[in-house]
Amino acid sequence: MNKLIISPSPHIHGEFSTKRLMRDVIIALLPALCVSFYFFGLGAMTVVCVAVISCVVFEYLIQKFLLKTTPTVNDYSAIVTGLILAFNLPSNFPLWLVVVGSLIAIGVGKMVFGGLGNNPFNPALVGRVFLLIARPVEMTTWPLPINMITADATTGATPLAIIKEGLKNGLTIDQIKSQADYTFTYLDSLWGQIGGSLGEVSAIALLLGFAYLLVRKVITWHIPITIFLTVTVFSGTLHLVNPNQFIDPVFHLLTGGMILGAVYMATDYVTSPMTHKGMIVYGTGIGLITIAIRTFGSYPEGLSFAILFMNAMVPLINKYMKPKLFGEIK
Repeated sequence: MNKLIISPSPHIHGEFSTKRLMRDVIIALLPALCVSFYFFGLGAMTVVCVAVISCVVFEYLIQKFLLKTTPTVNDYSAIVTGLILAFNLPSNFPLWLVVVGSLIAIGVGKMVFGGLGNNPFNPALVGRVFLLIARPVEMTTWPLPINMITADATTGATPLAIIKEGLKNGLTIDQIKSQADYTFTYLDSLWGQIGGSLGEVSAIALLLGFAYLLVRKVITWHIPITIFLTVTVFSGTLHLVNPNQFIDPVFHLLTGGMILGAVYMATDYVTSPMTHKGMIVYGTGIGLITIAIRTFGSYPEGLSFAILFMNAMVPLINKYMKPKLFGEIK
């Protein structure tokens, strides 16, 4: 007797296999990875290696011994999760906590829902937010990028955290920048000479990867560009109202995890909308929530929370912004 077999998407297969897509994401992340190795040295290499290896091992063990299914670590998705998780961590982060973050990312963020294709939230962000809430001190102690030998010798706050703390103390933005422990310019943000996590310090490197993903048609422009435009309009309006109390949009775009999150985390196929209209709504929500948290919230960075929140909204977005039915004329 024939049985109806119900399986998760995709149901239509093409040339873009999971392995190829994940391999392209890894290639796109290589420029930022090289920059982090240059500025943060051995600490960055160690954190990345531990995160990637532990993610692969946890995925294999969970699938093999808990889910009793064939391990799929050869599709590179666990490697991508490990890389993105590492990119959200400081280079001096305790290695045992890197392993814990990998376990949460793979075990809770991915495998508890059935593995790749079934997870409603970005696994790396689940691990990152868990570590931020559980260990806020370690997650907000950032080595300053000096050189490969002494990068881990000096720590300090990120530019966003410095501005946030100064505004809380009643200073203007100009006063904060003049009194900061170290100076930072837009050029520093472009090349990577600012404090921060491994993957957020060089805007140029991340944008090179963005261009590669667009050329390879791994992602479309809709989500990243919508996030950037929303951030620019929202923060720009606030800045025009009061430039002494609200950061200008260029600063928002170049600092923190803005480019990393918009390009490499918000565009995750599984956790983002199916249609271009849905992607624009999704990206707009991420941009608005990010600036709202950065400006009015307790955390200096809000992109991770914004992406996770909008991940939860994706089923609703997909419900009301469905793709055109196959064969439909209108």
